[in-house]
Amino acid sequence: MSTLAVTKGHGTGNDFVLVDDRAGVLDLPAGLVGALCDRHIGIGGDGLIRLVGSALLPEGAACLAQDPAARWFMDYRNGDGSIAEMCGNGVRVLARFAERLGLWDDASAELVLGTRAGVRRVRRVLGPAGEDWYSVDMGPWHLTGGEAAERAGADALVAVDGLVDVRPGLRVDVGNPHTVIALADPAELDSAELWRAPRVEPAPPAGTNVELVVPLGEELTPDGEVGRLRMRVHERGVGETRSCGTGACAAAMAVRTWAGPGAPATWLVEVPGGTLRVRVIDGGRVELAGPAVLVASVEVDLDALGGGVLRPA
Repeated sequence: MSTLAVTKGHGTGNDFVLVDDRAGVLDLPAGLVGALCDRHIGIGGDGLIRLVGSALLPEGAACLAQDPAARWFMDYRNGDGSIAEMCGNGVRVLARFAERLGLWDDASAELVLGTRAGVRRVRRVLGPAGEDWYSVDMGPWHLTGGEAAERAGADALVAVDGLVDVRPGLRVDVGNPHTVIALADPAELDSAELWRAPRVEPAPPAGTNVELVVPLGEELTPDGEVGRLRMRVHERGVGETRSCGTGACAAAMAVRTWAGPGAPATWLVEVPGGTLRVRVIDGGRVELAGPAVLVASVEVDLDALGGGVLRPA
């Protein structure tokens, strides 16, 4: 094969290369994924998402056993080609992609997707200004350090280039690992140099995303009390990105933990690429909502990439 059809999409600036492989006939080596995601020699993206039939992968079969409606699977790769559990912005963009492919045409129904972090359910919703958004039931979240971390407010130490002193961080699991650090003001947030990976101790065995957040307080809206925060993120295997969906969930849950009893259930998270809404829902679960945009569909000349070889699965 000398060409590959791909689509480019993003959710609040967190961008992805999307591949339609419903029949599961493609194997995408890490070198090819990295080349496709490279912003100089490829299409450019924070990651690559392959849409594949769930029954064709062991992880997808596990999702089908959990919910037979999870017919399609999100095979997500970081920009360096490494495999990741899932991506909150990516799930929404994949849902938009499935919609364009005609795999989700019932406006009243959920789209059920399999991921390496379990089943995810997507709905169409309206954003704050009446725009088209997509919401995802991201499943349960928890503090990695449990009750001891909740009482202490932290269970890690993080060194970030551009910031003075090592900072306490709170580890949050939203299907993938995160470490959240609270900063005093937006100026301090702006000074962080997130193109280099922060150093986290104890070092997580599978790595971690690191979120820097500035809590902006709470406000009363027609829908009740809403918290606000500003966030930047370094994603493992990628670097700094303009947005991170699971990171927004982790950041909101960390700030909510620090705020204590009576904290809002809904949070608006401002990221460099826009705004996301995070909401606590029943069963210790969290919901993420935001936009999803497809910007182009192209044929890639694989020989010109030179970053990997596409071979049949």
